[in-house]
Amino acid sequence: MARKRSAVARLANTAPVFAALGDATRLRMVARLCRGGPLSTASLTEVADMSRQAIAKHLRVLEGAGLLRSGRAGRERVWELETKRLAEIRRSLEQIAAQWDEALERLRRLVEE
Repeated sequence: MARKRSAVARLANTAPVFAALGDATRLRMVARLCRGGPLSTASLTEVADMSRQAIAKHLRVLEGAGLLRSGRAGRERVWELETKRLAEIRRSLEQIAAQWDEALERLRRLVEE
């Protein structure tokens, strides 16, 4: 039972990530960082039809969810993906998928009986 509670706690810990990625703009930003590596706020603003201030708000949400970290490169702030957090989310999704597979298998056996 303790194992099940820790799994539930891990899943609850991922909720801010899924909430952050539920916005299309933030999801595109994460995808762009996946493809292009670390990027400055200015670079991220160039591809979006938004102000730098709006992009900065989205970046702060992603940072708050643990998906991004930033550093300074001269006068620019450079953003990169937090790979440990992404790996944690991936494990959570795999766990959810396994639970669904088990539930569907139980349903299949029930229907076939």
